[in-house]
Amino acid sequence: MNITTDKTALNKLGVQTNIPLAQYTWFGTGGPARFFTQPTTVAAYAKSLDFAHKQKLDIFVLGQGANILISDSGFDGIVIRPQVSVIKIVSDEPEYSLVQAGAGTVFADLITYCLEHDLTGPEEFIGIPGTVGGSVFINIHYYDFLLSQFLVKAEVIERATGKIIKVDFDWFNFGYNQSRLFDRQHYLVSATFRFAKTTKLQTAFNKGRSVEIFRHRTKRFPYKRTCGSFFRNFAKDELTNASLPNPCIYVAFYLDNIGAKGTLSVGNAGVSYQHANMIVAEPGSTSQDIVQLARLMQQKVIDRFNLIPRTECLMVGFDKYPLLQP
Repeated sequence: MNITTDKTALNKLGVQTNIPLAQYTWFGTGGPARFFTQPTTVAAYAKSLDFAHKQKLDIFVLGQGANILISDSGFDGIVIRPQVSVIKIVSDEPEYSLVQAGAGTVFADLITYCLEHDLTGPEEFIGIPGTVGGSVFINIHYYDFLLSQFLVKAEVIERATGKIIKVDFDWFNFGYNQSRLFDRQHYLVSATFRFAKTTKLQTAFNKGRSVEIFRHRTKRFPYKRTCGSFFRNFAKDELTNASLPNPCIYVAFYLDNIGAKGTLSVGNAGVSYQHANMIVAEPGSTSQDIVQLARLMQQKVIDRFNLIPRTECLMVGFDKYPLLQP
């Protein structure tokens, strides 16, 4: 019996077929997943991986879809969208608490939980969409703060075996927009963070500050149908051949200088008038529109500055990497 065509067997595993993925991404584009599941327990998560392993399927683990672009052809494998979302205090010390959150936890819910328990730290990332799993994966950042500054330990599930492994901070090998999870051999199950305790007065201040940060972000940047920053900033060693005397690492500087902001577009996708490094996919956009626009942005920066912007947005389901590379 071929389980991939047996709907009864698939239903028992909580696996659906041919599910449109556009509804699960911030861009609102992309084709269907051949298989799709949303495990609500760690055991169900392990069964999803076991199914993928036995059927020799490619795997993509999806959070809130805030930093990805899915091919118009979709994903010819299984998309796992974890819904393990329990938040709890696992250790309560005089000056801090350790808070554990499931990978499927919406990060905004973690912020709310901590504010309700007079804990500070995660509110620094207010307004950045995503789940705890996706946020740890890419090590979200805002100004001087990285999520890795708060992470203490975690549980990950091994792709090949479905085994749950307890890991510490060092295991992740965090960097800017980077973690060991990029190897796609392990997936986050839960993360434990150390957040400092505050007074009721400080919590009230933090709540007000969170509202102001959120208001600032939504006024300054596009907040719908975008992945946020499409290209990452340059590493210093990537600027060696830049055709200007004092190059900076900020990719938005170069995109501003080529006049991308609010002017460049392909199909129904355009560069935001608010930020030169943010692409907005208007209704009717396709992922191919976004790809062609991103390539146009890259080519203009190459022609003017001899630099190639590299994506922060993850490309999913493409037969080959669709953008320009060094």
